[in-house]
Amino acid sequence: MSPKIQAPRGTFDVLGDDALRRTALEAHARRILERAGYARIETPTFEATELFARGVGESTDVVQKEMYTLDEGPSESLTLRPEGTAPVCRAYLEHGMHKLPQPVKLWYLSSFYRRERPQAGRYRQFTQIGVEAIGSDDPGVDAEVILLLAELLEAVGARGLRLRVSSLGTPATRETYRRDLQDYLREHAAQLSEEVRNRIDLNPLRAFDADHEGTKRVMAGAPLLIDHLTEEDREHFSHVCALLDVAGVAYEVDPTLVRGLDYYTRTVFEMTSDALGAQSGVGGGGRYDGLMEVIGGPPTPGMGWAAGVERILLSSPPPPVAPAPLDLYVAYAAPEYRKAAFRLAADARRAGHAARLELGGRSLKGQLKQADRAGARFVAILGEEGTSLKDMESGEQKTVEADTVMHHIRGGKAL
Repeated sequence: MSPKIQAPRGTFDVLGDDALRRTALEAHARRILERAGYARIETPTFEATELFARGVGESTDVVQKEMYTLDEGPSESLTLRPEGTAPVCRAYLEHGMHKLPQPVKLWYLSSFYRRERPQAGRYRQFTQIGVEAIGSDDPGVDAEVILLLAELLEAVGARGLRLRVSSLGTPATRETYRRDLQDYLREHAAQLSEEVRNRIDLNPLRAFDADHEGTKRVMAGAPLLIDHLTEEDREHFSHVCALLDVAGVAYEVDPTLVRGLDYYTRTVFEMTSDALGAQSGVGGGGRYDGLMEVIGGPPTPGMGWAAGVERILLSSPPPPVAPAPLDLYVAYAAPEYRKAAFRLAADARRAGHAARLELGGRSLKGQLKQADRAGARFVAILGEEGTSLKDMESGEQKTVEADTVMHHIRGGKAL
């Protein structure tokens, strides 16, 4: 016997109750997001590598070491999408969505791929729910987007939630601050981790995320970007916080909050859960007002977030999973009645009933046991004496005309 082939590390199969939980989460997302005016979008699994190199940022971990890229010859390089915002922005430009009333509100539920070290809550293939609101720089967009994530997590019962918000200001503000931070890090280089020292020129803001004890002590006294904001940026952030207050969303302002992607400007936020341990991030995002220009479009503001489906489910108690209702199980006493049984099951499904046909080669006694295990409300038994219909709740059984089965089971009433 050949050795078993298993799924690659960092991937997983979705089975049974997990599949039902995901279906329930998707239903919550659709209800909450679409009633706020967000329409579903699905972008390709493959995108041009340049979209992420330019859009996400050459200095990010995602582009430097986490992307799965296929070179299709000298003129084409394709990458499995590692995140959702850049592809949605590409679709916005490609399909002329700037002609629609702004902001254009979109949401997705898709698989993404990153070359990461697998651990609890972190996978190489993962699923995210995300929203993007493109075409308006109104602070109300920021507040609404954050509120929608809070509503979704509340709907699924996510535990131990903590919302942190901050502002990164404009690219010009951040560049000035970036130089100040680089000078500060160089002054304290001896106390920093090697990784942080190597990234001072490339991406100094990531030092705030370091786990290295010496680095954390240095960063406790580091200059903060929020103290360098322009008056306009401060006013924008103040409006966002005021709207969150009005909506009753609990949050804390965290001036050390940074996001791992280069395109963020102004408002950024992250939702974490104490139920997840070290990998506590459930979802987050922010404003990306300069991204469209980077990928070849006109200046267009945008705001969005992404939340990991796997982490949402890990942070939420498993809901009671009820089996799918089964209106009719069609059994037959002998092989010669198989065609009639097949037709009856097909007719029942066309009439809108949940119906299954015996397909396992069981005896009639075994078929009745299987119908009971499956939770069938009624069982139609085709045999020599015609069609017998059994009410599985009352145990009553009677012979009926085959073409009246749907009449008898309609509404699930007892025989």
